[in-house]
Amino acid sequence: MANNQNHGTPMEELGGNGKVASPPQGCMKVFIQRDYSEGTSVKFQTKFPQELNGKIEPSIFEQMLNTVNSMYAEAEQMSCGRYCEGCLGCLTAYLIFFCLETHYEQMMKKVTKYIAEQNERVWVPRGLFITNPVERGLRVIEISVLNEAAATRAA
Repeated sequence: MANNQNHGTPMEELGGNGKVASPPQGCMKVFIQRDYSEGTSVKFQTKFPQELNGKIEPSIFEQMLNTVNSMYAEAEQMSCGRYCEGCLGCLTAYLIFFCLETHYEQMMKKVTKYIAEQNERVWVPRGLFITNPVERGLRVIEISVLNEAAATRAA
């Protein structure tokens, strides 16, 4: 029977092309929490975590978070068009949304695309991987450190 255990580092598990859909198991994770200081809108803290010192520049980290925060702010922003979108949904018993994407859905796809591009161009080459916040219920941004194993905590 074949042994399916992988003894390589998480970076080696990425394969030849370096494209990652999800981080490998067992690597160290850093979590960026939601910022509720201005209400319940989707916004993440921009404080640079100490665990990322020497792995990525604080300016790149801050620029990525500011971009993601602005995309979520735009997704939640009300306008006449979004109001009409909601009214049209009510008038059609929400059947219209089988044919059309809401502005919010379009922005979620835009965030997903942006994070995938950032991972490919900036983060994975530095040994880091950002998990889309939608996959974590918009509660946290998970950053995986691909070349470090998860530390076990002693109680």
